[in-house]
Amino acid sequence: MPAFSRLVRFLARDGKVYYGDAILPKGVTNIAQTKKAKVITGDIFGKHEVTENVADVRLLLAPLAPEDVKTVRCLGLNYALHAKESGLPLPKYPVLFYKPATALAGPTDRIPVPLMAQESLGLDYECELVAIIGKTCTDVSESEALDYVLGYAIGNDVSHRDWQIQRGGGQWSMGKGFDGWAPYGPGIVSSKIVKDPHTLKISTRLNGKTVQESNTGDMIFNVKQTIAFLSKGHTLQPGDLIWTGTPSGVGMGRQPQLWMKDGDVVEVELEGVGVCTNKVEFVKDSAKL
Repeated sequence: MPAFSRLVRFLARDGKVYYGDAILPKGVTNIAQTKKAKVITGDIFGKHEVTENVADVRLLLAPLAPEDVKTVRCLGLNYALHAKESGLPLPKYPVLFYKPATALAGPTDRIPVPLMAQESLGLDYECELVAIIGKTCTDVSESEALDYVLGYAIGNDVSHRDWQIQRGGGQWSMGKGFDGWAPYGPGIVSSKIVKDPHTLKISTRLNGKTVQESNTGDMIFNVKQTIAFLSKGHTLQPGDLIWTGTPSGVGMGRQPQLWMKDGDVVEVELEGVGVCTNKVEFVKDSAKL
């Protein structure tokens, strides 16, 4: 089990970047409100120490440093009501796709929309529980699967439906893998705090209006089943991120459809973890990405 309770990676007021254990006021669980953290030394996936050195948090960054991320595995169509709104049958097996690590971003970073994704409608939001693997495992059983989880975060699987379905020829990673299209955080809550990830409220707000509101209990394949399935014949490594799918209420499934636009602010929230708040920005020049 990790020594930390709520892992954050942050830019401190001294200008340095640290891993830390978030210090929150009593009764507060939203890691986005972190102002101070105890600095962590050592290997967050192995032997590490939560020190008594307290640093001021200037900016929360993506919870894992780029060099600590291995793969970004994602599930599609993994909530029953989302499958219903999509007019699709429940899948017999988890629907898997990958995002490049360059899609990962921090909990307050902008969501940059390149010119090629501005040419047609279809920019969508997807709140998702993200499970972070903390120990190497292969062919793990469902009963033991959660023992290999470092902790949980909330993420936004930003998606462009035209590039996902039409222009991308059904290759989901194209329409979901643009730079910065997987903001997550605001930190990683230890599995010793979130012991059951299958009963958590999860939601999305677009410009302050709730557009997704569900519970992780609506997953078709829960976290235990997903890890057991993904580890069959495949080795999961510390630093693997597993995005577990989105609930109903996505823009594509609405009547009329609801697409994000330039300047919109999208917030995704997971009970016990907190909120990621990101602003959509249509870039004028690809050199600014």
